[in-house]
Amino acid sequence: MSNHTPYLWHKDNLQQATDGDWHHAKTADITAVRIVTDTRQVSAGDVFLAIRGERFDAHEFIETAKQNGASAVIVERLVECDIPQLLVADTKLALGHLGKFRRDAHPDLTVVALTGSSGKTTTKEMIGAVLSQVAPTLVTRGNLNNDLGVPMMLLELSDEHRFAVMELGANHLGEIAYTANLVRPDVAVVLNIGTAHLGEFGGRENIAKAKAEIYSALGSAGVAVLPFADEFYDELAAAAAQFTKLSLSFGEKAVSIDKAGLEPDDYQMLKGEGITSVLMMGDLFADDVESFATHSTFSLNANIDVDDIESLPVHLPFIGEHNVANALAAAAATFALGLDLPTIVQGLQNATPPKGRLTRLTLGEHILIDDTYNANPTSMLAAAKVLETESRTKVLVLGDIFELGEASDDEHHKLGEALAQLDIDKVLTLGTHMAHTAAAINAVKPIATHYADKPSLLADLTALLDTQAAAVLFKGSRGMAMESLIGDLMAD
Repeated sequence: MSNHTPYLWHKDNLQQATDGDWHHAKTADITAVRIVTDTRQVSAGDVFLAIRGERFDAHEFIETAKQNGASAVIVERLVECDIPQLLVADTKLALGHLGKFRRDAHPDLTVVALTGSSGKTTTKEMIGAVLSQVAPTLVTRGNLNNDLGVPMMLLELSDEHRFAVMELGANHLGEIAYTANLVRPDVAVVLNIGTAHLGEFGGRENIAKAKAEIYSALGSAGVAVLPFADEFYDELAAAAAQFTKLSLSFGEKAVSIDKAGLEPDDYQMLKGEGITSVLMMGDLFADDVESFATHSTFSLNANIDVDDIESLPVHLPFIGEHNVANALAAAAATFALGLDLPTIVQGLQNATPPKGRLTRLTLGEHILIDDTYNANPTSMLAAAKVLETESRTKVLVLGDIFELGEASDDEHHKLGEALAQLDIDKVLTLGTHMAHTAAAINAVKPIATHYADKPSLLADLTALLDTQAAAVLFKGSRGMAMESLIGDLMAD
């Protein structure tokens, strides 16, 4: 029987979790269900935690928190306000301590943590769909995946939860090591090593190091899930091996026969036939992959017993081959917990794509594909390949990719070179860096037009849609808010 009784915070456990000191609280009887960091969300009885950032200081809004009903506040400096104040050294770290305190209060909770350069949000939803069939599962909401978001999600744990799926993101070395230690995963997954946040990390090698930090919080009985096809697989496997001997891989890759560990007779036979590489499979892999306008199909294979590979067909309600890779990662994560293949397949088939992740909308005779949640070069190319499968005129609308640092113009140019090889009819680009993408495309074939502002782009796109049936895919980094173009089109 599920227990929906909320966890209660009071003076003693708040102090115990944060190692803080109470002030103005001699007679106060604090009983709170929620700890919040936004005064606009404060309701009667809540505890308000004041974060100090680079551009704001929530200590300036303590009086507002009190007026909105806060029963106490957590601060790193005392303020002039008659409200119980728990003084801590650092409120950001105190939030982490509170999240870890809640996690540690659930020793029987099973946690899957995942990270990667792309696909995190979709994969966490797939894992959540599989595990939710078995027992109540807490899944990271939105993009609450950083040093503040992860503990906020842990604060939502209740006694009913048996599983938690925690997404961990990072824009600097050490951040995932910190959040992984808060969530203490039983299974830790790295999806891929791409170029997201390339500017902050200074290279893909450092991105791989940062993502591999997720394995550092595994106990000896924890399972590391590894992307078999990734260029950095060996580095990730070595990092995981420092903490656990248990691992599962997903995907497949071509390997030189010199490195495939073949038997001498097999090696000589292949070499004699002029074959230089062989296809090697991870522990879970897909074959018979087909992509359609509204879904994908494939066979999910468990390669655990080489004499008896288990295989089941999957009808995945997600589009694009990259989502088959995400489904494989989700299958590996849940397989690591002992779930059988039929249960995993059922969960994958019940999963729902997150909003703004290749969501299809109908506008008259046109299809609008909303993939505006966020972007990096890898996910943008994957989205363009999804558009390639459409039968209508194919129009790609792209906004700048952020957080690529000094490599930004070069990465946008490389993206354009890759896009020029695809079967796309028209590319409309927006932003400072996308000018390099448009130029690289036009150097191969003249199908790209660059715009300095959204109204100009929207006018030309509207005129184009008036002349022919089209499939239009929108994508860009979060700050570009490319979904506003979809909103404008749908409103007309």
